Amino acid sequence: MRTSRLLAFGAAGVAALSLTACGDDKAGDDTAAAGDGKITVTATDTECTVSKAEASAGPVTFAVSNKGGKVTEFYVYASGDRIMGEVENIAPGLTRELIVELPAGTYETACKPGMIGKGIRGVFKATGDSKPLTDDAKLKQATQDYQRYVKSQTGALIEKTTEFVAAVKANDIEKAKALFPIARTYWERIEPVAESFGDLDPAIDARDGDLEPGQEWTGFHKIEQDLWVNKDVSKDGPIADKLLADVKTIVEKANTVELSPLQLANGAKELLDEVATGKITGEEDRYSHTDLWDFAANLEGSKAAIAALRPVIEEKDAALAKTLDDKFAAAQAELDKHRKGDGWRLHNELNQDELKSLGDSINALAEPISKVAPLVAGR
Repeated sequence: MRTSRLLAFGAAGVAALSLTACGDDKAGDDTAAAGDGKITVTATDTECTVSKAEASAGPVTFAVSNKGGKVTEFYVYASGDRIMGEVENIAPGLTRELIVELPAGTYETACKPGMIGKGIRGVFKATGDSKPLTDDAKLKQATQDYQRYVKSQTGALIEKTTEFVAAVKANDIEKAKALFPIARTYWERIEPVAESFGDLDPAIDARDGDLEPGQEWTGFHKIEQDLWVNKDVSKDGPIADKLLADVKTIVEKANTVELSPLQLANGAKELLDEVATGKITGEEDRYSHTDLWDFAANLEGSKAAIAALRPVIEEKDAALAKTLDDKFAAAQAELDKHRKGDGWRLHNELNQDELKSLGDSINALAEPISKVAPLVAGR
């Protein structure tokens, strides 16, 4: 979930997760951009300067340097604000890279100082002919395999959200509480795909602090607050109905969109960033403290994307494939220490050492995952 939150736990260690593959860069320097094939982006609190407004169609690399005082994000949007690629949580003074596959067409770039709003936008064009990455048989198979995974998760998402909404509308608080983390599990596994469609993601998954002025708060977390804090969902029927309608809409879109192999690679990394910025810190499910359900789902979703790409990774870098296997296993083993019955311990039951160990395991996994997108793009 894209939010305006800052990291609250283990800032140095967790920030390292979000900043993997970053380094000093000469953002805004056209000569540097031309020399290494990267398009530099200089983001400040008031400007978003992209060194080039046009590139050859195909994989495009943006190196985004935050020269402002606020944490920022960078997006590439297609028509209708469909997200082609994004990087989040770029802290002041740091640079992060985004590799995105852009067929010939017109797009918008956007920096979001403070990680809120529509962003500081500019027109960007991809020109010429390019062979899609899915011309490679293994990459095509990878996207097909992953899209089957997405379809399996979206079917369960509708089923469990329907049950959750029914419990809310029946004012059955205990049943709704039990269903809340289960329904969200399927959302969290495919969140990079689901959140790529404009305003639907915040309508479903925004928290109170994520809202822009005048924006109505709806979705999972509004109901979460009413269940655990206000202990009254008797007036939440319309919110519940809207949640289910929005979920059905996003499922329909997610099951029809054609994905790029780079979206799988980037999505695997984004899901780990989600862990760092929301689950480890306890910010995501701040009322129910069911963050470890989301943590587990993000880890599973990341693993599914990498599994789809595994034949390509093995072919190009067998050592990286082995490292990913080892790091996924280590992260899962660390998480499994906190199983409780059919679910997980609550976030507020974990001490700082336990949270740090969880964060360290994700940090160790994020570094090799950051190498997958360049591998897929042939960089």
